[in-house]
Amino acid sequence: MKPGDTFRDWLIEVLGDRIHNKGCEVRIFKLSHASHRICKYEFKGEKLTVIAKFFAIPTGVIKKYDSCSLMKKESKDLKKARKIIDVPEPIAINKDFNCVLVSKYVSGKTLFWYFKHRRELKEKLELIADMLRKLHENTQTYYDKENEFSKFHYVLNHLKINRRMKKEYRRLLGKWWHSSFLDIKNGCMIHNDSTPVNFIFREGKSFLLDFELSSRHGHFACDLGILCAELKYYFVQKGSSQRAEPYIHHFLRRYSKNEKEFYKITKVIPFYMAYGLLRIAMFKSNTSYRDYPLREAKNCLEAIEKI
Repeated sequence: MKPGDTFRDWLIEVLGDRIHNKGCEVRIFKLSHASHRICKYEFKGEKLTVIAKFFAIPTGVIKKYDSCSLMKKESKDLKKARKIIDVPEPIAINKDFNCVLVSKYVSGKTLFWYFKHRRELKEKLELIADMLRKLHENTQTYYDKENEFSKFHYVLNHLKINRRMKKEYRRLLGKWWHSSFLDIKNGCMIHNDSTPVNFIFREGKSFLLDFELSSRHGHFACDLGILCAELKYYFVQKGSSQRAEPYIHHFLRRYSKNEKEFYKITKVIPFYMAYGLLRIAMFKSNTSYRDYPLREAKNCLEAIEKI
């Protein structure tokens, strides 16, 4: 991209003093595996790289949503979270460029890299547990239990499964709703998309990316359950989901303040692991392992009948 390109010139303008040579060339790289078009912009000769997320260009399963509202929401949530934990710096938003959110690029290795190489995985899970705890404790607010269930039903509605299966999931959800296990005094800001690609590690620091799905009044265990589900799904593809158990146990232990809290978390974590597993089934519907998250999600929800 060269001077004269409308979007490039706007980027140069909003970046201000961060760019010394206003006439520099800008290189674009499209990033894959996202729900919207996401591009990385490198400024030739400058020490700055930014990420642009175009909310009005959907590339994922969900196509219908208010792109402008999502753009504003993520920018606002990033600003709030940035006061507490390490997240990408939001720089600018603009509805005229396909509802774009521009943020500073964070380089480093993703948690998925540590999944894959099995190096320092427990140590990285400790950093994540500490970071999530910090986010949850410093954003205490009221708890919206109805929303926790509505997002579960939202995923169910988008799953390509037969009516009988959906009915069984809903029956089990009803049992969770009427139990007291998910009743807590306070809600908090939750990330709500705590997958391995959204955690970046660099120079001893951990960063949390992509606050598009974040919620202000959620149950803290949601972020824990989604990540635990991702661990289970990763290891089942490597031969045995049981190999995930020591990592899950270590992660939940680290997050817990004491034995009493750890015990309480183990009672609610199956609910949110089921949520995480059904999300995996929705987003990875064409993989040969799709049946596993559907089956394991049902097993997790059935925990309510054994307590």
